[in-house]
Amino acid sequence: METLYLGCLALGVIFAVVSVLLGDLIGSALDGIFDVVSFHVISPAVLAGGITVFGGAGILLTRYSSLEDGPIVALSLLTAGFMGVVMYLGVVKPMDKSEMSSGFSMSELPGKIGEITVPVPAQGYGEIMVRFGAGNSLHTAASFDHQPLPAGIKVVVVEVQEGVALVSEFEQRRGEDL
Repeated sequence: METLYLGCLALGVIFAVVSVLLGDLIGSALDGIFDVVSFHVISPAVLAGGITVFGGAGILLTRYSSLEDGPIVALSLLTAGFMGVVMYLGVVKPMDKSEMSSGFSMSELPGKIGEITVPVPAQGYGEIMVRFGAGNSLHTAASFDHQPLPAGIKVVVVEVQEGVALVSEFEQRRGEDL
C-alpha cells in the first residue's frame, strides 16, 4: 500500500514541477478534456492536488499511526477530498472569475471618454488616451467636428473609422461626475 501512496505523491510532485515549467503548453493541451463531465470542480489542478494529498496523507498515516490499511485509505481519501474542495474554493474558482486581460475591441471605443495626449488639428491626426479596465490605451484620433483639439482636454469617442477614433470635445454638465 505504501508503494501506491509514494506513487501518488511522486506523481503529484512531478505534475507540479512540470506545470510550473510548461504550464501554458499543458493548459492548452488539457483544455476541454474535462468538459465532458458537467462538474467544473474537476480541473487538472484540483485532481493533481487531490492525488498528491492522498499519497502524502497515506504515507504519513502508514508510518506514524497504528491504523490498519482500510481506515488509512478512508482517511487519506477524506483528506484528499477535503483539500480538493479547499483548493477549488480558495484558488480555482476565484481565479476563474479574475480577468487579467487588458484586451479590448475597437468597437468598444464609441462612447468612451478620453484625454487628448497629442493635439488633434482640424484636418489631421493626434492621439488620445482612453481607460480600459485597469489600464490605459493610446489611439490615433481625428476631430469629428473638424475643430482643433488641444492636449489635455477631455473628449468623447463618437465613432471609429479604419482604426482611427473620431472624437469630439466632451462637455461636462454642471454637477455631473466623470
